[in-house]
Amino acid sequence: MTLYEITLRKIVHRNSIRIALEFDYNYALIQEVKKIEGARWSRTLKCWYVDDRKGMPEKIRKVLAGKAIINEKLSDSSINKKGLIKNRELTEESKKYIASYEKFLRGKRYSESTVKTYSTFIADFLNYHNNKEVSYFNNRDVELFCENFLAPNQYSVSTQRQFISALKLLTQFSPEVKIEELQLKRPRKSRILPTVLSKEEVLQLLVSTRNLKHRAALTMMYSAGLRISELLNLRLSDINIERRQVFIHMAKGRKDRVVILAESFIPMFRNYLISYTPRHYFIEGADGKAYSAGSVRAVIKRSALKAGISKRVTPHTLRHSYATHLLESGIDIRYIQELLGHQRPETTMIYTHVSRKDLLSITSPLDGAIKEVIERDKNNENMLLSR
Repeated sequence: MTLYEITLRKIVHRNSIRIALEFDYNYALIQEVKKIEGARWSRTLKCWYVDDRKGMPEKIRKVLAGKAIINEKLSDSSINKKGLIKNRELTEESKKYIASYEKFLRGKRYSESTVKTYSTFIADFLNYHNNKEVSYFNNRDVELFCENFLAPNQYSVSTQRQFISALKLLTQFSPEVKIEELQLKRPRKSRILPTVLSKEEVLQLLVSTRNLKHRAALTMMYSAGLRISELLNLRLSDINIERRQVFIHMAKGRKDRVVILAESFIPMFRNYLISYTPRHYFIEGADGKAYSAGSVRAVIKRSALKAGISKRVTPHTLRHSYATHLLESGIDIRYIQELLGHQRPETTMIYTHVSRKDLLSITSPLDGAIKEVIERDKNNENMLLSR
């Protein structure tokens, strides 16, 4: 039996320490790695990784025992730990400055998620430069942070773009800073096409979800194209069965919108209400509070595994699939933009690149060339590539 080589290495990803599993592409080994609890594929890092939790190396070894030779390079010295929240060393003055920056962001009505993300970037920036006084920061300090912290630790392009956005607001908050806003350039955004399930795969995913509450949650996400935050904040009072409408309040960008309640979902919805009797939220936790995002992600991962879907399926995959299937059904892109709650049509246009409707009607020049030759000489067997 062939043993494959796999290297475990600690990395920084999304502001936390992870364990990367590095190995040459091998389909059989990938199937084994998927069995590791919490294993995820990162498109930006181009590797599989798990959270660095107690006992995780032992769990990896147990799953891959007899299937791979494991090289462990898990020394903390292999990563740059500066800037991680739990290792950040900020002065009291820096902490007060960040608190004031957060207050400034809230005053501009940024969401709590954005406030947390931007303030974390600024805290990392201050920590990296040893709590240097803000008024002395310049553009070279920004470049050094990107060159020596973000890039080596394999932060994604989108993360660096967010950092630049946080800095642009910092120059408004602290006009005395010597960072020239006009010179702050965001790296070009990656144009990664979204993962989309076929209609058959979506139905198989739902059928494989045995728990009624979980199936109702996934069905609602796909049938209405909801973000995971919209699902978790959805209240029973927002669902109008008679008018077949779902009201989404204060979604991303502080926008309200109305989406369609699928007629085929209504019998399942009524059954779910009788079986689970939720009181406030459409889907509730054990204590009657909003359900957790982690639980929904875990449900989707388990269901995709049961359904035999090899693609990486996330809550947002259902939203991507919803939009693509609408487009393939001939729905105008402007209506899809409204249903998804996109501010700009450019955001919705990405689905035109993954829709199969028009692409499948295009004939490959190879097919055309062979067809022309065969039509001219039907006895020309040299053109039969399969012989």
